[in-house]
Amino acid sequence: MTKPSAAVPAVDLADEAAYLEAVAQARKAADAYYGSGESGLDDETYDRLLRGITAWEDAHPEQIAADSPSQQVAAGVTTGDVEHTVPMLSLGNVFSDEELTAWAVSLERRLGGAAVAGWAVEPKLDGVALAARYRDGRLVQLVTRGDGTTGEDVSHAIGDITGLPMTLTEPVTIEVRGEVLMTEAQFAAANDLRTAHGATAFANRRNASSGSLRAKDRVYRIRQTFLAYAALTDPGHTDDPTLAGLAHTQLVARLAALGLGTTADTPVATVACSTLDQVVERVREIGALRAELDVELDGAVIKADSPADQIRAGMGSRTPHWATAFKFPAAQKITVLRAVEWSVGRTGVIAPRAVLDPVDVAGTTITYATLHNPADIARRGLMIGDHVIVYRAGEVIPRVEGAVAGLRTGTEQPIVFPEICPRCGADIDRSQERWRCERGRACGRTETIRYAVARDALDIDGLGEKIIVQLVDKGLIEDFADLFILTRDQLLTLDRMGNKSADNLMAAIESAKTKPLNRVFCALGVLGTGRSMSLRIAAHFGSMQAIRDADAVALEQVDGIGGEKAPVIVAELADLAPLIDKLVAAGVNMDQPGFVPPAPTDAGADAETTSQKTGSEPPLAGMTVVVTGSMTGPLAGHSRTEMTELITRAGGRASSSVSARTHLVVAGENAGSKLDKARTLGIEAITPEELAQRLAGHLT
Repeated sequence: MTKPSAAVPAVDLADEAAYLEAVAQARKAADAYYGSGESGLDDETYDRLLRGITAWEDAHPEQIAADSPSQQVAAGVTTGDVEHTVPMLSLGNVFSDEELTAWAVSLERRLGGAAVAGWAVEPKLDGVALAARYRDGRLVQLVTRGDGTTGEDVSHAIGDITGLPMTLTEPVTIEVRGEVLMTEAQFAAANDLRTAHGATAFANRRNASSGSLRAKDRVYRIRQTFLAYAALTDPGHTDDPTLAGLAHTQLVARLAALGLGTTADTPVATVACSTLDQVVERVREIGALRAELDVELDGAVIKADSPADQIRAGMGSRTPHWATAFKFPAAQKITVLRAVEWSVGRTGVIAPRAVLDPVDVAGTTITYATLHNPADIARRGLMIGDHVIVYRAGEVIPRVEGAVAGLRTGTEQPIVFPEICPRCGADIDRSQERWRCERGRACGRTETIRYAVARDALDIDGLGEKIIVQLVDKGLIEDFADLFILTRDQLLTLDRMGNKSADNLMAAIESAKTKPLNRVFCALGVLGTGRSMSLRIAAHFGSMQAIRDADAVALEQVDGIGGEKAPVIVAELADLAPLIDKLVAAGVNMDQPGFVPPAPTDAGADAETTSQKTGSEPPLAGMTVVVTGSMTGPLAGHSRTEMTELITRAGGRASSSVSARTHLVVAGENAGSKLDKARTLGIEAITPEELAQRLAGHLT
């Protein structure tokens, strides 16, 4: 969870020599950041350096260096030949609740002691500032921020940016300002194109946006996204008289109505707040949502909503006095890639993992990060010894974004890809981006069986790894379906297997035959599914036969299965057909208890009448529920899968992460950060005992 409460400490500069050295270091980083978009310093390190420089300059105003990056917009790095008739300024930064309060007090002083009429809070998008000029509703020019007074004409990018339509919904003359950035999908596509044409992959999304926006002579086109956050509304810059006098929140809504990209339809849309407490709450909400967004942000922007307040507060040489940015803990850091480890999953997928110099990212020390697959490594052009950008926000798995090519020394070494399966030595199937051992599940037979009998699947107590290994080595089982035809005598041939142990294991195996369909489906280990998805599939279709009969189109109707995943599941089920047939023959349950076929889509009135006749809606109908901590009371000992099944029976949807879309959090013992996050977002939190009371009729 993002906790915007601790300020980023400034670098302590002891004397003028240390100050000048810090200026040179920051100057070099700023030249790279605002020039190519690739800096050798991560954001937090640069912020600490700049705060140290600013603190020293405040104490020694007569000794400020002429090239100090603190004295100019965008550090004065980029200029251009297009004048900004109204300067495009930067924003000042605050890093804690206390600094935000101090800034708000200073703003009220500028207003003559009057209270701010209202606030606007929106995300601080991590992209490239851009001005888009429309004449009579048609897009005619794009200009970068540059040094704030002049910028670079990048009109060659017209047509490549989502959110900047060629024609507005009304024939308005207006200059719109906002941020150009890349979604995750656009970033992946950009690197595909770039490497396909022999260029080095972009290190991160901002680097990709900056470089792509300025590139004029490429033979390929790169898509980006624009999100507007301002416009020039005085009569000298627009022919739309309705814009003058609009509050900032109203202006953003008006820009959206004109067809421009904004955050209006996202969870982090610009909102109005009447008090500073509400501002702080919204800042925390944006921070909590950060990891779930398709675009990157590094903070929240707080503005005086009223144009009258903005005019009275005025503008500084580099920043407006009526707005500031609340910076979140850095989600990206730079560290060194020391090695790549290759592991083989239970389905035979061969996955690379980065071994890193330990680095603190958003409060967590990161030593390992995902590298996705071999194709992704190749796209990013990674090498052992590279300085790489590591990204982690919220509870997402840390990942390597890319290499900082400017920091290469020539000592870096290529990453060695496996020639054979690292586990069994078989050949590798390289036909897809995710490499796989040609033996597939057979490569990880023991791991596959362990997964199938685990507590969240068939839950066969007493069947540990040592017993599974013996059963496989003795040729008694080839897959977990063979467990159901084992005899007591066969079990007694195993090492340290006595009569009582054999009887207990036979009883546990027999009990596993009665598990609900979702547990059986989970045990299959279908690619792209897990315990939650298995439950959704089982609840949607009701029987294994119905699932097997479903095509990709039918599977797409299940929540969370899209057009990419559905064909994979269909193909997996075809491969698993012999195993499923063996389970059916062994008498394993293939139905979902309590399954009710979905009502026809045109029977809304009948469904409503039926609901009224039955007299009740499930107690968790339409609710997203997160369970955290150890369960107590009537739910003591319930596993996460069992809790998910209970929530589903009660009409809810179980989720593993807390967000603004969560309705209820069930907090057991040692609930931890998820409970903290729920409290921050104002989400209802109850104990396991209280949940059991609500769901008394659904407990089994």
